[in-house]
Amino acid sequence: MILEKVITRIEIQNEYKDFVDKYTDNLLTEFKGKIHSIYMCGSIPKGTAKPFKSDADFTIVCANPQDIDYERLSNIKDRMLEEYPLVTKIDTIICSMDDVLSNPNDWGFWIKIICVCIYGDDVGVKVPPIVISPEFIIDLNRETKKEVDRVHSSLSNVSDSTLKTRYIKGYSKRLIRALYSLVLEDTGVWQDDIIMMKNAILNYCEIDSTLVDYLYACYLDSDVPVEEFLGIADEVYSYFENALNAMAVSRTSFD
Repeated sequence: MILEKVITRIEIQNEYKDFVDKYTDNLLTEFKGKIHSIYMCGSIPKGTAKPFKSDADFTIVCANPQDIDYERLSNIKDRMLEEYPLVTKIDTIICSMDDVLSNPNDWGFWIKIICVCIYGDDVGVKVPPIVISPEFIIDLNRETKKEVDRVHSSLSNVSDSTLKTRYIKGYSKRLIRALYSLVLEDTGVWQDDIIMMKNAILNYCEIDSTLVDYLYACYLDSDVPVEEFLGIADEVYSYFENALNAMAVSRTSFD
C-alpha cells in the first residue's frame, strides 16, 4: 500500500496569509540564493488553525544547511511572533536536498507525505512512492529513541513552568505518533490529527488503553507532576520499543 500526501491542497485562512507571506519573504531576503524550497505542515496550511492556539511549522530545503544561520533565523522568528501574536510558536526545520533524496523513509517521507510546498520547486515529487511496510516503519523510527531520550532528559531537569508544559505536550505527541506508526499497515494512511491517531492506536494496538488516554490528556492539558508523567511515558516507550523490536525480528525471519 502506497502512502498518500497528508495535505493535498493548501487552504491557509485569511488571518494567516499575511503572516505566511511575510515570514517566507523574510527568509528569502535574509538567506538570498541559499534556499531551494520552503514547506509547511500542520493546521495552518490545512486551514484548521486556531488564532492564539496554533503554532506554525516550516521546513527549509537547501543545498547546504550550514548556509542558514540559526541566530539570524531566530531573530526573524522573534520579530514575526511580536508582529503576529495569533501565532503561538514558529518551528523551522532545515534539511538538504540530499537529505530528502537519499533518505526516502526519513526526510523523504517528511517532505513528500507530511509537508506541502509553499515556495520553490517541490523536491518531494522526486522521492519514490513510499510503500507501507515493516521496513518503512522501522526506518521511520530510527531517531525515535534519541529524540525520546533528549526530551526525557530535558523534562527531568526543567524548572520553568512554561518549558515544562511545552515538553510534556511535545513528548506526549511524539509518543502517540510513534505508537501510531506501529498501526500504519492496519490504517493505510498517515494521520496528523492526534484524535484520529489516538483512536487508531486504541483500535489496533494491544497497549493498555489507559496509557494512551493519559498521554492524550497530557497533550491537551500538561499540568501534571513531572515524575508521574515520566513514569507513564517510560511505560509507553517500553511497549513501543518491544513492538518495534518484534517487528524487526519478524521481518528478519522472513528474509
